[in-house]
Amino acid sequence: MALLSTKHLAVAIVGKWICRDLDLHIIAGQRWAVLGPNGSGKTTLLHTLAGLRPAQGGDILLKDCKLGDLSPRERARFVGCLLQHNDDPFPNTVLETALIGRHPHLERWQWESNDDRQRVRDALRTVDLIGFEARFIATLSGGERRRLAIATLLTQDPRLLLLDEPTNHLDLYHQVQALQLLTRLVAEEERALVMALHDVTSAVRFCDHALLLFGTGETLCGAISEIITEENLTRLYGHPIRRLIGPDGEVWTPAFTAG
Repeated sequence: MALLSTKHLAVAIVGKWICRDLDLHIIAGQRWAVLGPNGSGKTTLLHTLAGLRPAQGGDILLKDCKLGDLSPRERARFVGCLLQHNDDPFPNTVLETALIGRHPHLERWQWESNDDRQRVRDALRTVDLIGFEARFIATLSGGERRRLAIATLLTQDPRLLLLDEPTNHLDLYHQVQALQLLTRLVAEEERALVMALHDVTSAVRFCDHALLLFGTGETLCGAISEIITEENLTRLYGHPIRRLIGPDGEVWTPAFTAG
């Protein structure tokens, strides 16, 4: 059974279609990349799949339940969403921020347990933030704040991860570490991953399926080996894209022409 599936999904924003008749079947163990030019609707689609905004038509199912039939708490236990930007309205510490990920698993007025706090420390260690627990989030760099957001998501412990540009603000080392961490989590714990990316090379290396958004309502989805071609990517981005073979595998790059 698919962890997430869509049937004839239609999504639009300010009169612009993102998808018109999208059928997706995302099962445990799969890693999906969502690719498209700026303004094609990657963020809007992820927000719709997470239940943060309504679709214009069709159905979204989490396993065999319609998304709209689940309570916010039920959705949050099953789906974790990493937003492109994080607003921090309160002067929380790193520990307090990561503990927010445990809220869907707590009853009303229930306090976090020692086990919850240990989950947070394990997540912080995974993203190289152990020892930062007492730091206020206002003192963190952009990359450290992004790693904290990933740790909060790990603390939430969802089956389905919807990530909007997860490597945003990360240096090269932490980009690779984060993507390796997420793909390992999916492989070892029977989860599924859907992430909007700009880097095609990262999509090919860390994902096995892709969804292309052309910005007109047209979509193309399937296995990476079938979907990611020079022809499809050139049409997607409106610029020639070339596939190169390097010492570590495929590299996808825009063509550069004189003038």
